[in-house]
Amino acid sequence: KTTLAAIALLLFSCSQPEQQVKNGTDATYFDLAGYFNGEANRLQAANPSIRKQVMAKGKAEVKNTKVTDWKTELASFTNADINKTSWRGEFSITKDDSLTTYITDNPKIPVKKLEVLQKSAQVIGIRIFKSSENALYDAVDTLIYFPDSIYIIKNQQKIKLLNVKNYEVIGKFN
Repeated sequence: KTTLAAIALLLFSCSQPEQQVKNGTDATYFDLAGYFNGEANRLQAANPSIRKQVMAKGKAEVKNTKVTDWKTELASFTNADINKTSWRGEFSITKDDSLTTYITDNPKIPVKKLEVLQKSAQVIGIRIFKSSENALYDAVDTLIYFPDSIYIIKNQQKIKLLNVKNYEVIGKFN
C-alpha cells in the first residue's frame, strides 16, 4: 500500500495542470481572475438589479433580473486571465496615465488584447479581445466590463461550411 501511494503521489506531482500565477509579486500581468473573483463576491453581496439583453440567432430577449450566481455570470471574463505560467513574456505592455494594454501575436494564445482602464489605481473599465481558429472554425470574442455600469459579452463563430453565428449578452446595472 505504501509503495502504491508513493507512486500515485509521484505521478500526481509530475502531471499537475498548468497553474495560473497567483496574486501579488508573482503576477506578471494584471490579475484579471483575481479582479473578477472579487467583483463576483462584491456583486453577490450587493445583489443589484440588471437589465439583461441576450441576442442569438437574430432574436433578442430583454428582462430585468437579479443574477443568482455572479461567478458564473462573469466566468467569461475570469477565464480570459493572461497570467498563465507558459504565457509569461508573451505579451507586450504599453501604459499611459489611465490605460494599460497587453497584446500578444502568439497564435496559440486566445486572448489577443487586454485593456485595463484605471483612475487613481481603481479599475473603471476592462476590454478583452479573444480570437481562436482551427481547421473547423474561427471564433472571435469581445468582452467589456465597466463596474456598476455595464458588461458586454459578444461572440462570433464561423464554422466551416456553415453560416456565421453571433451571440451577445448585455447586462446594464439598474
